[in-house]
Amino acid sequence: MKPRTTAAMYMFAGRILERLPERADVALARHLGVALGMRSRARASLERNLSRVLGAPDRAPDAALLERFVRRGFSNYAQYWAEGAKLPALTPRTITSRFRIAEGLEHLEDAFALGNGVVVALPHVGSWEWGGSYISSLGMPMTAVAEELEPPALFEWFKAKRESIGIHIEGLNREASTKLLNVLRSGGVVGLLCDRDIQGGGVNVEFFGSSVTLPGGPATLALRTGAALVCAACYTGPGRDHFAVITPPIVAEREGRLRDDVTRVTQAIATELEGLIRRAPEQWHVLEDRFESA
Repeated sequence: MKPRTTAAMYMFAGRILERLPERADVALARHLGVALGMRSRARASLERNLSRVLGAPDRAPDAALLERFVRRGFSNYAQYWAEGAKLPALTPRTITSRFRIAEGLEHLEDAFALGNGVVVALPHVGSWEWGGSYISSLGMPMTAVAEELEPPALFEWFKAKRESIGIHIEGLNREASTKLLNVLRSGGVVGLLCDRDIQGGGVNVEFFGSSVTLPGGPATLALRTGAALVCAACYTGPGRDHFAVITPPIVAEREGRLRDDVTRVTQAIATELEGLIRRAPEQWHVLEDRFESA
């Protein structure tokens, strides 16, 4: 389909989901997610990804267990999109009433109070938008980066929706690094999804027992600015609610060559992300093979 047609379809679907009765949107999305996902090309990739999380280095997970988690994975992925579309239609009071930081709020508050900025490294787990909106309500508005979509009108629509709930969005382009550095130097919060190497050229790390590349952006920003660096994940459930876990700060100090320091800190991030993903593997919605070369 032409980009304009695709954009119109996304925006139309978003408007429909905003207006559907609550939970009807999620129920419909979860059903369609499983029905379509289990027949899609993404099934093999999701199976491979979850096999790494659920299994052991020398043992694959039970086949029936893996099948259940793959189905749950597609169901949760569809719920993520449905709830993401609904989120801008909810009142700030509703959002804050349904979200809690279950572990580690003190890590974020203490880091923010230092005034040097905070980098939050996130996996594609649950719905990070709920967390971004929530911490904005606490006086810590977050800036995030998103892929620039085609046509530009679709990206601007997506950006406006996220900014309506308190999350500032920068496009993933040549100017993004400079803008994020400025946010951190002014004491702000930058949230970066970093379990996928979208642009390529990432840092080689060990991740679930395999050598993969992860973006070096979170480590580089923290090392260059002195900003605090934490990892976090926002989980869906129980019921209509959401909650987050924030890890203790990762030490991000210069010890030698910048490249070596970035590799060391990115490996520390990878280790924390593993633990956060293992808490709810079915909510890790990465549908391309992260371990293709393993």
